[in-house]
Amino acid sequence: MSIKQFWSVLFLFCFFFLSAQVDNKKMGSWYMYFFTADFKGSQFGVQGDVQFRNWNLGGDLEQLLLRGALSYSLQDKSAKFALGYAHVTSGVFGESTETTSESRIYQEALIPQKIINGRLHLSHRLRYEQRFVENQDFRTRYRYNLFVNVPLNSKDIKQKTVYIALYNEIFINGQKEIGDGRKVEFFDRNRAYIGMGYALNNKIRLQAGYMNQTSNNVDKNQLQLSLHQNF
Repeated sequence: MSIKQFWSVLFLFCFFFLSAQVDNKKMGSWYMYFFTADFKGSQFGVQGDVQFRNWNLGGDLEQLLLRGALSYSLQDKSAKFALGYAHVTSGVFGESTETTSESRIYQEALIPQKIINGRLHLSHRLRYEQRFVENQDFRTRYRYNLFVNVPLNSKDIKQKTVYIALYNEIFINGQKEIGDGRKVEFFDRNRAYIGMGYALNNKIRLQAGYMNQTSNNVDKNQLQLSLHQNF
C-alpha cells in the first residue's frame, strides 16, 4: 500500500467514525508527538511526548502537556520502566484565556506481548502519578492502559506497514479530598480509542483516530493525530 492509498483509507475511516458517532459540538482535537531513544550500548534511554489538546479542532486550549522520562529496559526486552516528570497547562472551555498549571512526577512499567502467532501486538502500561495541581492539595493517581496494534499487511510493524491501533485506559484517583472541602470520585476517567497507523520507516509512524473520554462530569469525543519517533 502506498502512502497515498493509506491517506485515502484513513480519510474514509475517520469520516465514518466522526460522522456516525460524534456530536460536532463536543468534538475536540489532540495533536501529539512521542519519542523514544535508547543510549548506545546501554539498557537506559529517554522517552517523552508533547501534546497540544484543544476543546475544538484548534485554538481553544484544553491542555498543553510536556513530558519526559529516563527509561530502563530489561535485557530480554520483556519490560521497560520509566521515571519522569510532566508539566501541564490547562485552559478553560470557551473564550476565557484563564489557565491553571500542574506538575507531575510519575513512574511506569510497559510490558509488551504478542499473541495469535505474533500477529496481535499488545502493550500493558501501568503508571503511578504524584500530582501537584495549582490550588489543590497533593494528589496521586493510578492508570492502566492496554494498547493493541494489529498489522494488516505484514506480521510486524515495519516500513510501509498499515495497522489498526486501539487502546483503553482507566484512571483511578488515590485520594478523594483535594482541599477546601472539595472532593473527587475514586474513578477519574476512561479513554477508549480506535485509529489507523502507517509506518513511514522503521523509526517513524503516523497515526490518526478517534478517542472518547468519559469522566463523572464529561463525555467528550476527540480527534487524535500523532507522530511516533524512535531515534
